Amino acid sequence: MDILSKTQKQLLTQERDLLNRLRLSLAEYGIKEEDQAALTESIRQLDDFFLLVVVGEFNAGKSAFINALLGDNILAEGVTPTTTKVNILRYGEEKEKSSLSENVEGLTFDADFLKEISIVDTPGTNAIIREHEEITSLFIPRSDLILFVTSADRPFTESERIFLEKIRSWGKKVVLVINKIDILQSPEALEEIFDFVAENAKTTLKTTPDIFPISAKQALNAKQGNPEVWKESRFEALESYIVTTLDQESRVQLKLLNPLGVGKHLSNQYAEFFDHRLKLLQGDLDLIKDVEDQVIIFRKDMLESFQLRMSDIVKVLLELEQRGEDFFTEYIRLGRILDLLKKEKIQKDYEEMVVADLPAQIEQKVTAIIDWLVDANLRQWQAITSHISEGRQKHKGRMVGDIGNFIYDRERLINSIQKEATRVVESYDKTREADQIARSAQNAVAATAAISAGAVGLGTLVTVLATTMAADVTGILLAGAMAALGLFIIPTRRRNAKKDMRVKVKAMRSQLTDSLSTHFNQEIERGLQEIKDTIAPYTRFIRSENEKNHLAHQALKNYYGEIINLTNQIESSEK
Repeated sequence: MDILSKTQKQLLTQERDLLNRLRLSLAEYGIKEEDQAALTESIRQLDDFFLLVVVGEFNAGKSAFINALLGDNILAEGVTPTTTKVNILRYGEEKEKSSLSENVEGLTFDADFLKEISIVDTPGTNAIIREHEEITSLFIPRSDLILFVTSADRPFTESERIFLEKIRSWGKKVVLVINKIDILQSPEALEEIFDFVAENAKTTLKTTPDIFPISAKQALNAKQGNPEVWKESRFEALESYIVTTLDQESRVQLKLLNPLGVGKHLSNQYAEFFDHRLKLLQGDLDLIKDVEDQVIIFRKDMLESFQLRMSDIVKVLLELEQRGEDFFTEYIRLGRILDLLKKEKIQKDYEEMVVADLPAQIEQKVTAIIDWLVDANLRQWQAITSHISEGRQKHKGRMVGDIGNFIYDRERLINSIQKEATRVVESYDKTREADQIARSAQNAVAATAAISAGAVGLGTLVTVLATTMAADVTGILLAGAMAALGLFIIPTRRRNAKKDMRVKVKAMRSQLTDSLSTHFNQEIERGLQEIKDTIAPYTRFIRSENEKNHLAHQALKNYYGEIINLTNQIESSEK
């Protein structure tokens, strides 16, 4: 583009770089191919002639307008949809037609007007053949200026309004042409139609476009030999706008701005798209956070509850210790010297009065803890998987788009979790789990047998006493031995027996507590790990998609900001 100034060339370089970066990002994010193609084509248009695209409903007089502009019957006219393809008119010394693609034909014509501007004639937007409207819609992003032709006999129809909204979304400059004013009976009628079109166009386009009422039929007649109708056609104002007012500098500015309009449209559209994804994923992220919080609270509650249950076992052992204290106080004294000589009786009384049903009590307490532990773990496991399953109902049947590989069938994902949950629940052998814990606990419970060492200690004392008595049965020696036993041996033996028992009960309490605590922690961690493993595919997917969508959303917002900034620079630049 030799017509570009140094500043415009720099802006063009920035624009190419920006739009190509956006194009690569859109491809990376898996954006629809037709939108990628629209951006690619708009970038390519930077090297082409200024593209004036004429659109409107069939029979509005688009072809008649182009014929009037060129002063010849180049395009066919009629009351039926005569234009079935996009026709691009370019300058050429000979009038020729060529096929550029399946839906695009090229026409060359010897007209000075076409040396700087290419004209695009499109199929009618409300034709019965819907493909015509699709062809026209796909060509809109390539335009530099759009002339929207409406007819005075049916101005600004609903279908025209809808199509203008599509054009507005691409950020294109639009000029409205009201054709066929020659059918109106009075200037008042024209004024009424003009005001009607202006008001609705402003509402639809969110700006006030240039509007030109014309008669293409009269303009062509004037150029072909009937100059008396030229003024009535009011065509001169529109032709002057295109040829004179829309001078080279203005066309260059529009040429630079229009690809940015496409980029702005796509970056904003897909930034909103990814924002929608993020909002939907937020519900799942909240659900995952809720589950993780529940796991933390559950672990804390279980530890506290376990300590309370362990206190019941400690209480049983403390009662054992107290009974032992009472037993030794009662039996190991001088007044029970004759009973101390009866080893079997002492042992029997000790087992019945001190040990009593201790093993059964501890086993009962341990079994109760095991049952509570297994049931609590299972209930928590089921509650969390159920909680996730219930969350599914909020989004049942919903999917977040089909761009790239993001096919988010939330219901299927949660169903797989529920299926896994059911499998684990059905395979959970409570008896086996309890038995595993109990076997280890029994090792600690078996330590109660060590308490019988207290009785062995008594047996040793009794044996010593019996041996001493057998050495001399005389009354004097017996009395002396009794005195020594009462004053020194018995109190010492009693203290030692109590001390020994306290040590053994403490050791048993510690061993039992440690054993149960170890298995308790293993069991709760195993249960929680089951939960994490089951929902891991779900949590990984949600977090991964949230990160990818966040990056895409932020990148497109940044592109949008860059485009706005560059647009402002172009609009404020001078030749």
